Amino acid sequence: MKKILLAGVLALSSTLGLAQAQTSQEDSSLTKKGKIFVFWGWNTAAYSDSNIHFKGDGYDFTLKRVSAHDRPTKFTFKDYFAPDNLTIPQTNARIGYFIKDNVAIVLGLDHMKYVMDQNQSVGFKGHISDPTYANMIMPGSAVNLSNGEFLTFEHTDGLNYINIGAEKYQNILNKKGLDIEFAYGAGVGALLPKSNVKLFGNERSDRFHLAGFGADARASFNMIFANHIMLRLEGKVGYINMPDIKTTLNKSDKASQDFMFAQANLGIGYIFGFNKKK
Repeated sequence: MKKILLAGVLALSSTLGLAQAQTSQEDSSLTKKGKIFVFWGWNTAAYSDSNIHFKGDGYDFTLKRVSAHDRPTKFTFKDYFAPDNLTIPQTNARIGYFIKDNVAIVLGLDHMKYVMDQNQSVGFKGHISDPTYANMIMPGSAVNLSNGEFLTFEHTDGLNYINIGAEKYQNILNKKGLDIEFAYGAGVGALLPKSNVKLFGNERSDRFHLAGFGADARASFNMIFANHIMLRLEGKVGYINMPDIKTTLNKSDKASQDFMFAQANLGIGYIFGFNKKK
């Protein structure tokens, strides 16, 4: 996972450097001040290992180097395009406004899904008062999570990153009926997950909760057809820190974790504006 994230960062950095080094071309009217775009897409994501700290009545412990994966939805037309199922897959929504030529402020929602790998043994540090679960700690301070009796841990409704960012656009191809724009930028935002956690057999919280914050760097290629239809391929790397994850219905129970993420998404958008072409 660390190699994936490092490769993503290096690729993003080299792409940004290449874009900045290119000779500036004539501005495209598609990214002029006053233009607006909307976008809907789908993502796949990867996560670094993380330490997860659990605290509540009768326990205070940390699980070390916990691995996790995303959960893409198998493609069906109904799950991906039916109005009442749009948020079942891992999705991305964007709305952007060009505050000046080639520079946009973008409001986004990244609906990712995070699932702890169940088939793993992880390090343990801390204490548990309940002997049933305390006895699951193996010699060497480790716990096997395979059977799910100790813990299941997911942000699958989902890992919702609500963010605002700035993006710089540069035209790299301008032909009749087709423009290709390269964009890069960064964003910050809040995490509003609906976490599905089952700890020690307790009923899960299963509610949206403001759990923390995140930051990201992003780059994209945007193919714009007939001056309006936009096809976007985007890559993002970022950091998520959630100090207040709701785990059960008990008020005192909570968890915290932080990790890196890498995301790739593909989708379609529409660009428009009210300014007349010069």
